[in-house]
Amino acid sequence: MKEPVRKNEKRINPRTTNVDEKRRRFKVVASRRVQKVLDGLGNLEKCSNRRNYEYSEEDVKKMFKVLNDQFNKMKTAFSTGVNKGNRTFEF
Repeated sequence: MKEPVRKNEKRINPRTTNVDEKRRRFKVVASRRVQKVLDGLGNLEKCSNRRNYEYSEEDVKKMFKVLNDQFNKMKTAFSTGVNKGNRTFEF
């Protein structure tokens, strides 16, 4: 049996609370993960220094292909709401 709502007391909608909590968690987790990706890309950019590293145009193309493929996969996952796992990169 449901408890009666007392005067001046708001009834809490558990569904709304759950949605609000999911939204809050998304913002916290996604912000942290996006920052990690940005930091990783910044570190990867440092590999472009030819004074310290040797690489071919083919290496660069392969690297950008896998990054673009993963980015497109992520965009699809967000538009469909489905995640299909991780991928490992090697030259």
